[in-house]
Amino acid sequence: MDGRQQAGVSFFMRLWRAAGHVPKVCMEQPVSVLSSLFRQPDQIIQPWQFGHGETKATCLWLRGLPHLRATQIVEGREARVHRMPPGPNRARDRSATYSGIADAMADQWGSLLAMRSAA
Repeated sequence: MDGRQQAGVSFFMRLWRAAGHVPKVCMEQPVSVLSSLFRQPDQIIQPWQFGHGETKATCLWLRGLPHLRATQIVEGREARVHRMPPGPNRARDRSATYSGIADAMADQWGSLLAMRSAA
C-alpha cells in the first residue's frame, strides 16, 4: 500500500531487462507477486537442500544457467526465518543468502562462467 512493493517489482524488471545482453543471469527473490506480474520462476529452492535446516522458499529466474542441484539434503527443517522476532536487523537477517546456496552457485555455475571467458 505504501509503494515499496511496486518499487521493488519495477527495480527487478529494470535489472532483468538491463541484463538482456548478458548471456548468464540469475535473479533471486523470495516468493512474491513477481510470479503473477512477471512470470513463474525457473526454480524454487530451499536452504534445506543445501545443508541448512531452515525452510525459506527462494525463487530463481535464470537465463543461460541450469537449475541448481541440491548438494546436501537436511532432514530436520524449521521455519526459523519466518518466525524471526521484530527488531532492527530483522530485514537484513531475513534476506541473507545461505552459504550452502552461495557455494552451490559458485561450484555449479562458476565453471560455466570460466569456460565462457576462456573462449
